[in-house]
Amino acid sequence: MPKYDLYKILKEELKNVPPDLATRQSGQAMRERIERDIAKEKDGEVIALDFSKIGIIDYSCADEIVAKLISRLVSGEYGDRYIVLRGLNGNQKENIEVALERKGIAVTAEMRDERRALLGSLNNYLKETLMLIEKKKRITAKDLSDIMKLEANTSGTRLLNLHKKRLIRRIDEIRDGGRVWVYEKI
Repeated sequence: MPKYDLYKILKEELKNVPPDLATRQSGQAMRERIERDIAKEKDGEVIALDFSKIGIIDYSCADEIVAKLISRLVSGEYGDRYIVLRGLNGNQKENIEVALERKGIAVTAEMRDERRALLGSLNNYLKETLMLIEKKKRITAKDLSDIMKLEANTSGTRLLNLHKKRLIRRIDEIRDGGRVWVYEKI
């Protein structure tokens, strides 16, 4: 999994010494650099944006970097790639979450204390499904139907919606002589 050290990118792109991400203009420069790097990654790749050496991130920068990246990711601009956030502290989480909620999108994150969190906006039934996938690591629509007592088309739709939101990865596998989609946590 490629890890993008945002502090390193900050120093390279903006020549900043302070480890803070502030202003929309700084966020735009950072996002444009990250987009160039994402374009070089292979399909199916999970890209970690590492905030562990960053101090603060204000709302405008969180919107410009994280919310716009996730919005474009969900719209398919980056192909079959995925983004997770790493090394967040509570203040960073708060500003990023507001930016994501205002756009009605979500992303998974690993906090500095290594707890996983979902940031942004997601329907309760999709949250419940995502939590199950986080626990199980891999699941099929049939597995989800059996575990949650759902109709087959409902479980398939939930999994497809989470995949379209780039919150889980979808892999085509051959099982028992047939093809099946397997969904994995990222």
